[in-house]
This record gives sequence, C-alpha cells and structure tokens, in this order.
Amino acid sequence: MQTRKIGRTDLSVTEFSFGTAPLGGMYRACPRDVAMETLEAAWQTGMRFIDTAPWYGFGLAERRVGDFLRDKPKGSYVLSTKVGRLQRPVAENKVPSYGFVDPLPFETDYDYSYDGIMRSVEFSHARLGLNRIDILFVHDIGVYTHGAERNAVYLRQLFDGGLKALDELKSSGAIAAYGLGVNEVPVCLDVMREADLDCILLAGRYTLLDRTATAELLPLCVRKQTSLVVGGVFNSGILATGPVEGAHFDYMAATPDVLEKVAAMEKIAQAQGMPLAQPAIQFPLQDPIVASVLLGTAKPSSLLRNMELTDRRLVPEDFTAYDAHTLVAPELGTDAVRV
Repeated sequence: MQTRKIGRTDLSVTEFSFGTAPLGGMYRACPRDVAMETLEAAWQTGMRFIDTAPWYGFGLAERRVGDFLRDKPKGSYVLSTKVGRLQRPVAENKVPSYGFVDPLPFETDYDYSYDGIMRSVEFSHARLGLNRIDILFVHDIGVYTHGAERNAVYLRQLFDGGLKALDELKSSGAIAAYGLGVNEVPVCLDVMREADLDCILLAGRYTLLDRTATAELLPLCVRKQTSLVVGGVFNSGILATGPVEGAHFDYMAATPDVLEKVAAMEKIAQAQGMPLAQPAIQFPLQDPIVASVLLGTAKPSSLLRNMELTDRRLVPEDFTAYDAHTLVAPELGTDAVRV
C-alpha cells in the first residue's frame, strides 16, 4: 500500500488506515476474538497505520490494539491514540454507555491541560502495553462536542498548557507528531491560530457529500503543511447505504435535503458503473494534503469489502460530477456519540 508523509515530519502513513472505535463496542458488542480477526484483516490488506483512543470502550480498544501490535516488528506500523479524556474507575452499575456496549468499568473526565495530557499518555502506554506512540490527537475539543461555554474552558486549558505538553513530548522524541482529532472545522481554525499542527484527524467534514473543510481549512493546511487524516468518509453510513429508509448522516437520521443530494450522487455513481461507496471511499485522497483515509469496522468481511472499492483507483475527473450536490455548511447536532 502506498504511503504519504505527515506534515513536515519524517513520519509516513499508509493511504488507508484502521480506526478502532468499533473494537471498543461502539453501538454493538465486539468480542475479543472478532476484534483480533478484524485487526489481522486490516494488517493483511497492507494497512500499517492504526488509530485508537482511551474513549473507545473506555480503554478496551487500546488494550486490544496493544495486544495485537505487541509482537509486530518495531517500526513496521504507525500508532496514534488520543488525549483529552481521562478514564476513572467506577462500580459496574455506574458505568455510562455513551453508545458503547460492554465497555470497561470506567467513567470519563475531560482534561486538556498540561498535566491531563501527560497523565493521558502515561495511562495509554499502560493500557497498550507498548512503549511507543507515534501520533497524539487532541480528542473532541470544540463546540460540536462540548457546547460554547464548556469549550471555552477546555480551549483555555489547551492553550495554557496542553500545547506545551505536546510540544515537549514531540521535542523529546516520545512522539513523532501531534494534532487534533475532531468532527468540526471551526476548532481546527481556532487551534491553528495558536499552534503549528502536524496533522488533523477530521471526521465527516471532507467527504464526497460534506465539503465543510474546503473553504478555509484545506487552504490553511496547505499553507501550514498540516496533513489531514480523513475519517467518516461514509458520513455515518449514508454514502455506503445510499438514501434508503433509516439512512444516517452525521450520527442522526438523514434529512430530506441530504437524502435528495445523496440520491443524485447515487445516480451519478451508477452511471459510472460503480456503487456510491467507491467514489466516497476514495474522494479525500484526490487532495495531496490528505495523508490517509481512516476506515473503522468490527467485521473482517466489512473491511475487506471496503478495501475492494480501492482496487480500481479513480482520478480527479471522476469526482467532478458530484460537486453540484455537496453540503458546505450542514446543520450539526450535539448529542451523539463522537468518533
């Protein structure tokens, strides 16, 4: 599998990468054997960039990723995890769900401060059982997750100390790169005014359907040499299922406007002789600022089916017909589980 460089670092990642939220039981239980089989399937496709987070199953995904990678040769993969949430043990009857099924017995506290980020990295190393993390993403900071009032507090934590922690970790060689892992564009612009980020994991905002990132964020990333890792390429499912009854966009039921736009896109894909999921999964990579497309699933069969959509690589001209049906500034909800 081809690789692309992360920002101005010496780190390169595979063009397709594996996201592990489903391995933490997101929306449905994921037995350990299935998690290991799915990770092995990702490895066999050539994916060598794996992303995880303390949030996914309250540490469960990190444990499984660490178990899988522990015997892999040093330097044969790139591993990212996230900071901003600390896990606190609670009684079994006090474990929140937040959309995760059978998570570990912990509750989550937000902390984007210097000490919070340093503690988060230490805890992640312990859960992973690994002594190397390549990339750290500041997880889910922004109004989209926290609302305006709380986010102002968390941004101040990040600006007053969190960014310093990340700089120190990178300068010391503990990590190779850092950035944000978010579902919205505005906070990326806010943070990039304060820091030169190596990369941003952006879910759902630079897709075949949702082009929210194109107006300001992509040009800024080019100027600052900040790579994008694009998640949520199917926009919570609708670009994979098409505009069927019950289709989801941005973690919620798709609106009539979204259904109409996707129906138009599906007709274009059919005229091109392919399922809509095929241009959807390949679209972000047409821009060289995108380093990788992140795919997450808890089923080996789903992963392999998605990777089959990359066998015939599309060219930029294949995507132009879809431009008239895109969303630039969709209405965003604030009450769903964020990936």
